[in-house]
Amino acid sequence: MGLEKLDPILSLVPGIKKPAKALSFREKLKWTAIILGIYFTLFSTPALGVNVGSFLNNPSFSIINIIFAARIGTLMTVGIGPIVLSSIILQLLNGAGIITMDLNDPAQKGRFQGIQKLAAIVIAIVEAFIYTYTGSVTALTGFPLIIIAIQLALGAIIVVYLDEAMVKWGITSGINLFIAGGVAFAIVGGTANILVPEAISAIAGHGSGALAGAIEAFGPLVFTILILVISLYVLDMKVELPLSFSQFRGVGGGRLPIAFLYVSVLPVVLATALTVSLGIWLRVAANVTGPAAPLVHFFAYYTTGSTGTPTLSGGLVYLMQPLGFYPYASLYGGVGGQSNYYSNYFQVLSTRTSELFMPWGGKPLLIPEWEHFIIYTIILIVLCIIFGRFWVEMTGQSPKNVASQLQDVGFQIPGFRRDPRITESVLNKYLPTITVLGSIFVALLAAAASITGAIGNGMGILLTAGIMYAVYQQMENENMIEGYPALNRFLGPK
Repeated sequence: MGLEKLDPILSLVPGIKKPAKALSFREKLKWTAIILGIYFTLFSTPALGVNVGSFLNNPSFSIINIIFAARIGTLMTVGIGPIVLSSIILQLLNGAGIITMDLNDPAQKGRFQGIQKLAAIVIAIVEAFIYTYTGSVTALTGFPLIIIAIQLALGAIIVVYLDEAMVKWGITSGINLFIAGGVAFAIVGGTANILVPEAISAIAGHGSGALAGAIEAFGPLVFTILILVISLYVLDMKVELPLSFSQFRGVGGGRLPIAFLYVSVLPVVLATALTVSLGIWLRVAANVTGPAAPLVHFFAYYTTGSTGTPTLSGGLVYLMQPLGFYPYASLYGGVGGQSNYYSNYFQVLSTRTSELFMPWGGKPLLIPEWEHFIIYTIILIVLCIIFGRFWVEMTGQSPKNVASQLQDVGFQIPGFRRDPRITESVLNKYLPTITVLGSIFVALLAAAASITGAIGNGMGILLTAGIMYAVYQQMENENMIEGYPALNRFLGPK
């Protein structure tokens, strides 16, 4: 496909310029703080004309809020969804050969990034109208919906540029930082607004069982910390291949660390974002009737509560999404003044069912929630493996690309001939296997966080841990580059 024909259009899309010179780590931190401040301003500002009482801190929107670094009812309603979705679509098109772009070519890489930005802006506008006109965001009586949709679209477009600014001026990508910020907000807000009051209520009303009730109330926070600690531990697991300088025989060149989570937590981010995006986009067809209704309901079935907001409650897309839990769903709250949250939760898990409508009509299948969890976990593992393998190829981390990079820098593996094909064959023994195992692990950890009710959602906790570790690694790399400038070509951002 002749994508160069889009260059005149892409030239009209404004962009963020790169800094004229390399920024110090302190300068990157300063710009990161500024960009994060703008993001939280949007995150905290309700959109004019929105009935915010029905949406801010609404438990039913918690998964969307965390995954898309959004907050329904504010200028950050759409969040980073358009950025992630545009990236997924273009990667799939490129991987399927529908479009062909060599991301190692600076010109084609720039064109790819331009198309991705333009697609994100278009998706931002479309999703803003979907949120507004499907009732996901409700206007005050008499307030024009078009005004709300424009506000949400502008907020999402600003986020597209904040992400670009973060990549060029900050310490990590905007997607990473915004999700981490949203998770931190969820953890602090959930602890202060939900867990602490429930613990106080348990102590006040349970007599001899007060202590047990208070401990149970803090269970989600305990699991959050546990998942975070496990994530940080596994992120530091790696296999190290010895390296030597080819120009100087006998001189060691250090080691090539191959992390167990070689692709970090990106597979679970992309997989979860894809399934939640499907739920958002299919809201358009929530009220479809007639012959097409069974097919629509097979993919996504929505019910409308007292607020008039369509809620995904059945269908294939529902089975692909993580389970709710007590901090985010009143369904699992205490009964009769008792805070047996986990008891109630597992009771619901074993008794509640969702409906899977057949495309040809007829009686729907009833899927117990425990089967939902198994189906969700299997689908998440498969999607994570697919996105993990694909991401390695797309970001230049395949055995072939790494072997070429080592060759260019002057490294070789001791005991092997200095030939990129030989190095590639050695790396092929490690990278594909580690990519699959790492993708499976993050999928299982995210599923575990979901079933245990960890605050911040499994994907959010994993990404927060990954960002913390990436910043730590970046600080180490920058210190190393000061001593060995030639490493900048290999370790620096691609």
